[in-house]
Amino acid sequence: MTDRNAWRAAAAAVFACGWGGNQFTPLLVMYRESGLSILTVDALLGAYVVGLVPGLLTVGALSERYGRRPVMLAGTAASLVASVFLAFGSVGWIAAGRFVTGVGVAVAMAVGSTWVTELSVRGGAERATGTRRGALWLTLGFGLGAGVAGVLAQTLISLGAPFPMELPYVLHAVLAAAALLALVRLPETRVAAAARTTRRFAGTRHPRFRRVITPMAPWIFGSAGVAYAIMPQLVGDRLGTWGLAYSTLLTVCTLGAGALVQPLAKRLDRTTSARGVVVSMVVMSAGLAVSAVAAVVRSPAVALVAAVVLGAAYGIAVVSGLLELQRLARPDELAALTGVYYALAYVGFLLPSILAVLSGVASYPVLLGCLVLVALGGTVVILRHSRRHLPIPA
Repeated sequence: MTDRNAWRAAAAAVFACGWGGNQFTPLLVMYRESGLSILTVDALLGAYVVGLVPGLLTVGALSERYGRRPVMLAGTAASLVASVFLAFGSVGWIAAGRFVTGVGVAVAMAVGSTWVTELSVRGGAERATGTRRGALWLTLGFGLGAGVAGVLAQTLISLGAPFPMELPYVLHAVLAAAALLALVRLPETRVAAAARTTRRFAGTRHPRFRRVITPMAPWIFGSAGVAYAIMPQLVGDRLGTWGLAYSTLLTVCTLGAGALVQPLAKRLDRTTSARGVVVSMVVMSAGLAVSAVAAVVRSPAVALVAAVVLGAAYGIAVVSGLLELQRLARPDELAALTGVYYALAYVGFLLPSILAVLSGVASYPVLLGCLVLVALGGTVVILRHSRRHLPIPA
């Protein structure tokens, strides 16, 4: 494999881990219908985060010490093993599979996306192009993993075919195995090093990290949570027997929009301001406003429009934030700082749970309207610091 194309194999592994991370989401309806309580299903969904967040905060440092390739090999293997666990089907095995899935996705986000960028630069591409490639293939993995799993399960159920709850995971295990084999031939881009004397997360103290990246990051997956967790719930009584199909459609449309808009995010980026981040927050606020309208009219069509707008905001936000991050991070802390960035982003997945708790004191239209105001407030903070504390170009 030439240096010019080496990034493709790393991107395939990122794609496979992303696929594994989101294949469980559209199947939640199926697990509930199989007899598991809502509390049990939500706990299984949350087990993913238990593996994900600690992974995001540690695997980057491991890759700085031991290299990108061994850590990414381990993460891809973890994603494969997780699908094997999930296919066993009992609650204990599913919980273990979800935990291990989180570890695999953490590696893909913090280490895989960094490796894709470094391999792209080695092959002659711009760093911004490498950043977009990593984010794009992660998003495609999230979207196709959910889409294929949901469609496959729905088709098997409709045909009365056997193993509708197991075959989606088997398909992913095969995909992850193929990606794992491709990784073995890739060159290392980070020289293994002994204990470093530099502070691992020094970049988090940079003013632009605190005042530009941090106010935006939780909205990355907060937007996804609103799109394919809250919207199906609000219009569920209008769907009849199409709940699983509609949930799958929203997930695919959200992440599909996020993937399609990422080239635009690269063009929006400026080294002299936080224009890309600001645009993402404006689009985010618009998507939340459409979500509030959907909550009022309870229309599946309006909810779908909201999901597409929120997906576009997700795509612009994730790339713009990464480009900001790479300008302020030292080379020896890039993977670790990327892990912190994605950990902040995953805080947004708490949003559906928070809104569910608050729904006892206010309606969803009111809560979503309040989110619009919060997002606009964050936009103002980012605008105030858009041209301040810019990193000195290397």
